[in-house]
Amino acid sequence: MRSLEKQRIEFANRKFLATPLSGLLAWFLVGLSGLFLPDRITVWILFIATGSIVYLALFISKYTGENFLDKSKPKNVFDGLFLFTVAQAVLVYAIAIPFFLTDYTSLPLTVGVLTGTMWLPFSWIIKHWIGIFHAVLRTVLIVLFWYLFPEQRFVIIPFTIVFIYTITMFILNKRTKKSTL
Repeated sequence: MRSLEKQRIEFANRKFLATPLSGLLAWFLVGLSGLFLPDRITVWILFIATGSIVYLALFISKYTGENFLDKSKPKNVFDGLFLFTVAQAVLVYAIAIPFFLTDYTSLPLTVGVLTGTMWLPFSWIIKHWIGIFHAVLRTVLIVLFWYLFPEQRFVIIPFTIVFIYTITMFILNKRTKKSTL
């Protein structure tokens, strides 16, 4: 039986590219939809795209070398904790949907902020500031832009999230390269 600290270190030494890349792609699709399609279609794309992030990450992980479905890897309790953070992000739709039904333009705000909270425990697990940076910057910018650009909420907010994911992946990649040196 490996100690929790050993498992945490093993977890922290992973690349962590598949999940943020899938989030980036999902929000990019939402932003494109906001640019070119009516809002009534964009809200469905937002629900479907963000709800598919986990499944897309499972697929992408095969190509990033992370292979989330590899049964030959030893069990790691932090994989379970991370899945709980994903479940937490899914449960927040219980907040997003009622607000959506009252004001459909609240959707990028609620889904964008609430699903971004999963980055906080991630930061604690890997003992790196990037998750805190991602969650806080994402929250502050989404709220700010939601108020500043009410007519462009389905464009500005998704592309802001894409931008933050890009920074996050760059830092995660840089962190991984440093730890292998």
